[in-house]
Amino acid sequence: MPRILVVEDEEHLAEGLRFNLEADGHTVDIEGDGDRALERLLGSGAPYDAVILDVMLPGRDGFEVVHALREAGQYVPVLMLTARGRPEDVLNGFEAGADDYLPKPFELAILLARVRGLLRRRQWAREAASAAETPRTLAFHGRTLDLAALELHVGDKTYHLTQMECDLLAYLLRNAGKAVSRKAILEDVWALHEDTDTRAIDNFIVRLRRYLEDDPGRPALLLTVRGVGYKMAV
Repeated sequence: MPRILVVEDEEHLAEGLRFNLEADGHTVDIEGDGDRALERLLGSGAPYDAVILDVMLPGRDGFEVVHALREAGQYVPVLMLTARGRPEDVLNGFEAGADDYLPKPFELAILLARVRGLLRRRQWAREAASAAETPRTLAFHGRTLDLAALELHVGDKTYHLTQMECDLLAYLLRNAGKAVSRKAILEDVWALHEDTDTRAIDNFIVRLRRYLEDDPGRPALLLTVRGVGYKMAV
């Protein structure tokens, strides 16, 4: 049974999420403070399979919590809850290392679907690692993407990726040589509506270029296709 940590300081919302997530087949814990949530996530207890993390929290805010997790090498999938009308929250969450986001107020069915999606992608990665017939790695231009470990190996360097970074890079690699639109990325990779702020995609591309390119300011692998989107060089 998947274990989920809900980090939300509005008690009625946190308890409502717990009730519905448990009804959906998950084990749920609640924390209402960013510092305590981080201690729990980095502690020696049983690991969580996903985190639902609000931005506005006592102690450390949600951005600081997810950033600290990634800095500590903890790559549990994180769904960040952001305030409606604040696209900067989405961009800041992605920059910190969140895997997905959902604006408040949200429909419960959408939140449950997003959580299932994060858990499903993580399970697919685990299955890929154990299935002999399923490629575990994608090699390209002297670099290797490890789909199960969520790692990118570039020379003697290893970059730990979030699930969303890994999904995006794998999608671009599987469509190498083709121009991929932002709309396609939103729908095919992250199952988001096309009216979502596409600056989030651009932000991810900047981060991937930092990992991939010898000179991120003059990319030779992950190219911009003006007026369309991006493509990975063959």
